[in-house]
Amino acid sequence: MASALDLARTKGAARIKGALRSPVTFSVVAGLVIGALFLVGTGADPFAAYGAVVTGSLGADGIGSTLTTGTSVLGMALALAIPLRAGLINLGGDGQMVLGGIAAAVTGLYSPLPAPLTVVTALLAGVLAGAAYAALAALCENRFGVPLLVSSLLLSYPATSLASYLVRYPLKEPGSSLPQTRRLPEGVALPAFGTSTVTAGLLLVVLAAGAYWFADRRTAVGYEIRMTGLNARFAAYAGVQRKGLTLRLVATSGGLAGLVGAIGVLSFPYRFLDGSLTAPGYTWTGLTAALLAAAAPLGTVLAAFFFAVLQVGGLSMERTTEVPRELTQVLQAIVIVFLAARLRFPRLRFPRPRGRKPQQPQEPADPAPTAQDPASQGEFA
Repeated sequence: MASALDLARTKGAARIKGALRSPVTFSVVAGLVIGALFLVGTGADPFAAYGAVVTGSLGADGIGSTLTTGTSVLGMALALAIPLRAGLINLGGDGQMVLGGIAAAVTGLYSPLPAPLTVVTALLAGVLAGAAYAALAALCENRFGVPLLVSSLLLSYPATSLASYLVRYPLKEPGSSLPQTRRLPEGVALPAFGTSTVTAGLLLVVLAAGAYWFADRRTAVGYEIRMTGLNARFAAYAGVQRKGLTLRLVATSGGLAGLVGAIGVLSFPYRFLDGSLTAPGYTWTGLTAALLAAAAPLGTVLAAFFFAVLQVGGLSMERTTEVPRELTQVLQAIVIVFLAARLRFPRLRFPRPRGRKPQQPQEPADPAPTAQDPASQGEFA
């Protein structure tokens, strides 16, 4: 029993050390330090600026906006992390999200069902629309050899253009000067928490994150996905059908993106407004979060929350300290640059006392972690 506890403590300490020395930690710390240098160079107080980011995003007046923004950022981060775990990059999140939103809007406006059933139907319509359109990109790679990165990105433009046409002409609200649909009928909306803008969509995204963690860590499919991401040729040799896996993962990714679009329409302002889903850049922020966490489930959640804090806190920083909110975008870029360089905190090597012979290395009792172990790589589990 004691040996089992010691082994658990040793593994826990190894994971903590790996996380502290990981490229992720180094990238975040380096981004904050360089951002502070920028602030000092412009004559601003970095402590006041960073304090405004924290209080403006996590304080009583900002936590609601952070959770609302985090719903979309986390949803898109999960959508892009799922195929990224297998080495697949889906860049068509904007198109899949927009199609999910327009499908939810049409369903909500014209469904003859009662309001609660209409909400459920609209969510399912958004998921199916995003999944079907993403599957088209996967078929382009499987059948015609077009790389998924290219096909998903190029297919995103026709989707956003189609949604823009629909909301500007056939579905446009009569008498309105804005390119938007009519407001959804009374009751066709996701339940909100109190008087805030946070809706039940946050719970749906959190459930999706939990399902992703369970599938990644507790199922054979999750093992196949991780194995494919680490070594696609070895996974194919072991019997993993890459084409089928690509289709399933990309369709799941598109379904989650469509769910994010449907949540955006079924929340305030309860209509589809042209550009409202794509202008905030949820797709690219979500991709940044997935890359930062190496598509690990827990790390993706933490990274998405981190970037949501930066987005909301940047507005508060601009109001209180007159520091432009674009600094938060600079911080995101610096984090990704350092992460791409795969830098780590250097090992601290203390000098050996003179006159003392080095000890001979002993055979370890347990095998050392391999390069594929997240603890040894310093990644989030």
